[in-house]
Amino acid sequence: MITFELVMETKRQHKYAKQLLKDLADIFQRDMQGSFKNAFVTLTDVEISPDLAIASIYVSVLPVQNGEAVMEVIGHNSKRIRGTLGRLIGKQARIVPELRFFLDQTEENASKMDALINSLDIPEEEEPEE
Repeated sequence: MITFELVMETKRQHKYAKQLLKDLADIFQRDMQGSFKNAFVTLTDVEISPDLAIASIYVSVLPVQNGEAVMEVIGHNSKRIRGTLGRLIGKQARIVPELRFFLDQTEENASKMDALINSLDIPEEEEPEE
């Protein structure tokens, strides 16, 4: 059985997540630049828990095959990233959220769906005779 949970994000969560995305992108650009070798890394989204204690950060990696290696580097540096984030937002936020990084595979899934749709053999619809 598949269940779907509707999660409504509050204005506060949305605003905080947007600020975290901006700050984390700055950290990645400034401090993590050389860590990913030839991979192009983009932070695509941040979701924050209602109590603002846990942030889920979605990371897109190109080329896709470098995704696991990039996530491993991020995992090894997550404490340092959180510490840097804490210094950035320390005066505005009561707590620095726990950071959880996830590989965003939206682009890869979209490419697979496009290929699947393009491979379908759909016959042309015949026009009805008058």
